[in-house]
Amino acid sequence: MLHTTKIQTAELEWSLVDGIEVPISKQFGDVYFSKNNGLLETRHVFLNGNDLPERLAQLHDYQYFCIGETGFGTGLNILALWQLWQQVRPDNHSHLHVISVEKFPLTKADLIRALSVWTELKPLAEQLIAQYPLPIAGCHRLSFPEQRFSLDLWLGDAQDIFPSIAKTQTVQAWFLDGFAPSCNPEMWQEHVLNHIVRLSDIGTTFSSFSVAGVLKRGLQQHGIQINRPRGFGHKREMLKALWLDATENCLLDDKQQVADPSEAKVTQTTSRQIAIIGAGIAGLTCAWAFAQRGHHVTIYEQQQPLAGASGNPLALLNPKLCPIEQAHEHLMTLSWQHALNFYPQFKAFRALQVQQIALKNPDELLSLAAQYPADVLSTATPHSPKTTLASLNLQHAGVVQPHLLRDEILYHPHIELKIAPITALKPTQTAIELWQNQQLIAHADHVVVCCAKQSATLFEHYPVLKPIRGQVSWLDNANQPLIPNQAYSYGGYCVQLNASQLILGASFYPNREDTEVLQEDHVHNHELIHSVFPEYAQQLPAVETWQGRASIRAQSLDYFPLLGKVNHNEQIYTFAGLGSKGFLFAPLCSEVLAALVLGEACAIPQSLLDKLNPQRFQKKVKIKKAYFAGKRTV
Repeated sequence: MLHTTKIQTAELEWSLVDGIEVPISKQFGDVYFSKNNGLLETRHVFLNGNDLPERLAQLHDYQYFCIGETGFGTGLNILALWQLWQQVRPDNHSHLHVISVEKFPLTKADLIRALSVWTELKPLAEQLIAQYPLPIAGCHRLSFPEQRFSLDLWLGDAQDIFPSIAKTQTVQAWFLDGFAPSCNPEMWQEHVLNHIVRLSDIGTTFSSFSVAGVLKRGLQQHGIQINRPRGFGHKREMLKALWLDATENCLLDDKQQVADPSEAKVTQTTSRQIAIIGAGIAGLTCAWAFAQRGHHVTIYEQQQPLAGASGNPLALLNPKLCPIEQAHEHLMTLSWQHALNFYPQFKAFRALQVQQIALKNPDELLSLAAQYPADVLSTATPHSPKTTLASLNLQHAGVVQPHLLRDEILYHPHIELKIAPITALKPTQTAIELWQNQQLIAHADHVVVCCAKQSATLFEHYPVLKPIRGQVSWLDNANQPLIPNQAYSYGGYCVQLNASQLILGASFYPNREDTEVLQEDHVHNHELIHSVFPEYAQQLPAVETWQGRASIRAQSLDYFPLLGKVNHNEQIYTFAGLGSKGFLFAPLCSEVLAALVLGEACAIPQSLLDKLNPQRFQKKVKIKKAYFAGKRTV
């Protein structure tokens, strides 16, 4: 389990060497890159040391290649790798992914300054900087789909992070970077190396500028073959290693290619046919995740897209952030950061701030401002509408127009929508059959069921999802609009729907499934806003003139979504139970689901992946039965 708390950014000194500014870490007393030529050293040690020019050029159709790095630093290794990928990648939908860990990330300003040295990398550096994450612990996924390149940047201590990473894909090459063992001994501990090996497999390669004994012994104890070819510049040696099969006892020749990609484990070699049942926000974002990877997706919808809870006129991204020491594995905090990197690619998104009114436990809420980076949260009293209550100002948030987002996603050339109710799914040895009553209508390699509470109808056993009725209201407020680009959260919420209308939400009635628009729910929404903004609420039009929409949310018994396989042996997955946070959870959860289906690296820790697993309820039932049967040691 991770014990990472608030992230401390790197403290730097700058040294001018031959007209080049070289950053030096105050924490470790070491340089970030070679004073001679850091880019050439990266190519020699890490790219050529893992034989990546040959291996990447020979990737199979749709093959996924994963590289691990022990110290992100200035991102120089990543940019050099990305540049190489642009030069050698085959035109066959293959994908390059990197997992990198950093305890002391550079501030964005320092990153820009450090990377300005490498003018040939500037176009790539600008793309990296544009997605560079906030200094908050946990995994941050940076995606560049047009480049078929992605990066998981894990912020935190390597000793905590590497044990937490789920092995959903083998790391095929390692950049064992970071500061020298004499400066940063924690990075090179046996505990860390053991988990690096856990994430690897036969055929994985390793390279490092360091040939320290702790590194060599740590790899050799796992049967990994070590060689020490000439290092870069004045360095006599570097490390080059290969995890051979136990039957291969030969030493590695320094001129030998360390791995033949034609013999590597190939996770996928063809485009997948993906069927998604349900066109709410879960189904739409899942479809996007697969389509962006070049796979063909068919969405089957019984009525029309966004017919359920996802079809309100506006969706507010309004997370309840956790204490900073929990951020690395808190679903809402991780999803919020990912959503703010996902939605801006669509015209349906509009950035704004949210004033979270401190109604309950105000001291606890307001204390978060001091825990997070300075430009994330602040305490404030809203300017308008007037209230006497303090609030927490979330400076990075936004709203999504669901119907515009739907249109943008369905426009993707790899996504097809079919209005057809699916009544049964039947696994065969080669595919999943989709049935409509007694008629077979399609086959798919994988099926993802995203039908909220109706998902249970397609499975023999399915976790319980509780229905929750919710109604939003919208009304004219052209004469007294709210502050532009500002929303308010107070148990309910309010935000401008457009220039002349205000939207309020939402009522919350568990275990109700009626969807008629009711005036009593309008009254409920009015009372919510009146409780915090009484003067403003009194000036709103009479509730009899309000419009609204009621729908049913689906919530699991432990409040976590259901994400993954319901049954072990079938290629049928589910994504449901998002409750009232569908638009917040959906982008990150869809990335996780794509990783599970396609065998890719996962952008959340194993602990959180376990909490989302639909089979978690089956395990609890088995434990409870064993307990009451007297087997209390289970």
